Amino acid sequence: MDVIAASDTLPRRMRRHVVGIPVDVLGWSDALDSVSLWAQRNESRIVCVCDVNSIAHALRNPAHREAIASADMVTPDGAPVAWLLRREGHRDQGRISGPDLMLACCRRATEDGTPMLLYGSTPGTLLRLEQKLRATFPGINIVQSISPPFYTLSAEQDAAMVDRINASSARIIWVGLGCPKQEAWLRSHKDRIHAVMVGIGAAFDFHAGVVKRAPPWMQRLGLEWCYRILQDPRRLAKRYLVSNTIFIMACFGFIWSNRPAHDT
Repeated sequence: MDVIAASDTLPRRMRRHVVGIPVDVLGWSDALDSVSLWAQRNESRIVCVCDVNSIAHALRNPAHREAIASADMVTPDGAPVAWLLRREGHRDQGRISGPDLMLACCRRATEDGTPMLLYGSTPGTLLRLEQKLRATFPGINIVQSISPPFYTLSAEQDAAMVDRINASSARIIWVGLGCPKQEAWLRSHKDRIHAVMVGIGAAFDFHAGVVKRAPPWMQRLGLEWCYRILQDPRRLAKRYLVSNTIFIMACFGFIWSNRPAHDT
């Protein structure tokens, strides 16, 4: 894995290639401080959370790979991603998942009064999510919740949506459109939406109580995917079978190509 040059705005930034996909090596304080600072400065930034499914998409889809590579922060969401970073010598690297990142940032944003906006999912889920967040973080500043249509917006409709989001004065936009749709959306709106845009996958469903999250012990062991399959096998079994297989094959390929050379 190669170290990628640090960014001028984040002098401490370090990225490593996990089976060819760049992921940030960072702790919780760095992640929270960066999102908070960008929000205070009203900067247009992209934060992606990268799990096994996202890496599998990136290995097959150049557009998704570019979306991940161009992000301002890519957190190791999946436990296997964090394991690989630890294997490369970053012993303290833990998992920074979308649902956990959202709660931690909401706590910080509530203390700072930072305005936030929820974008994605269905109206019913957004209503429940907003109610849960307001109950968990009294005084949280959620300025708007938007459930976009499932079809692709026209250029005019998208421009109107951008104007609506910018007019809300939100400094952090939580985007729950699912992978890889949300990463494509994030990339296409960089420098158009004046806020930190964070793609957090299934976090809306988890925090709204629509989908039950795996117990902490399964999360620590990297078995959250197994728990989710048991909840919705018809929809998720094929997805996880494909993405896990691609990821495992990529890991074997990486280990083989980086095996120590032996004299003959």
